[in-house]
Amino acid sequence: MADFVAPSPLCDNTLESYDEKQDLDLQRTLERYRETLRSFPIGKGWMTEHLVHYQGFWLAPKAALKGVIWIQDRFKARPTDIVLATFPKTGTTWLRALIFATINRTRYDFSKHPLLTTGPHDCFPFLDAYIYENDQSVSNLDASPSPRLLSTHIPYTLLPDSMTNSSGCSFIYICRNPKDVLVSKWLFMNKLRPKELPPLSLQEAFELFCQGISHYGPYWDHVLGYWNGSLETPTKILFLKYEDLKKEPLAVVKRLAEFLGHPFSLEEESMGVIQEIVRLCSFENLSNLEVNRTSAQKFSRDIIVDNRHFFRKGQVGDSENYLTAEMIERLDEITADKLIGSGLIFGS
Repeated sequence: MADFVAPSPLCDNTLESYDEKQDLDLQRTLERYRETLRSFPIGKGWMTEHLVHYQGFWLAPKAALKGVIWIQDRFKARPTDIVLATFPKTGTTWLRALIFATINRTRYDFSKHPLLTTGPHDCFPFLDAYIYENDQSVSNLDASPSPRLLSTHIPYTLLPDSMTNSSGCSFIYICRNPKDVLVSKWLFMNKLRPKELPPLSLQEAFELFCQGISHYGPYWDHVLGYWNGSLETPTKILFLKYEDLKKEPLAVVKRLAEFLGHPFSLEEESMGVIQEIVRLCSFENLSNLEVNRTSAQKFSRDIIVDNRHFFRKGQVGDSENYLTAEMIERLDEITADKLIGSGLIFGS
């Protein structure tokens, strides 16, 4: 198995710091980004003041929109790339850790594992924010050995063909009951919302979510994009449910390893390697590590998130403690309508 080496951290320079005269393709990408900001519809943001409606989805105007356009125009995918694709607050941090630990299990001793001193986000780069920062960051990413582990929130239909065609990347996608996604996302985004903007109430967040206006939303369209892709190319997209991972983590991790082409041997199973990975990556373990209580993640020049904010409860059904019966009924009706005929049923 090839060793995994994480690309270098983000740098402070932004996309505009490039020497535009030296790169006509980059100039075109920048102009397409600026034109999108000028001409596309806007909606109310959860963490930012506004979102931009681009190719059917709502994106934050700086990091997300710029990252999507950059990736569509310029990202060089490899068939060996392993991409964790998620909608925000559906289990990204947990699955990052599980994938990293699974694919690197012969490289690290569990007692001295990188996840004990390095947050999952540092072990598993966030492509959306990483790719457009500057030329040195891109060069480091291009020079990274295969298989590259990359994370994204980008909807499947917005990804370039080089990532989604039959010879493109392998994807792991996880979905979660939309009621829990709504509440978790609302609580998370309010922690990151600038002080100059008033807090977003649960009622406001609920209405926006129902309308599909949320970062990388509509949620149901995001999920269905990867669901339909997994039906068309099941060997390229592994579709998981958060609720299944909570209920049967050992079975899901075993399935994950098989999909990644690194199945557990009978000896590994008898030695309890799967159990050790699940224990290492558990909410209880990761949330209590010093690196996840005191460090922070820089996703762009403007977005820095304390690691502790990625660890709230990790529970199934916690939304019932926040949503009214009327809210639950309306979300269930919208979900049933959106998923009709798809064959997909959310966990509960």
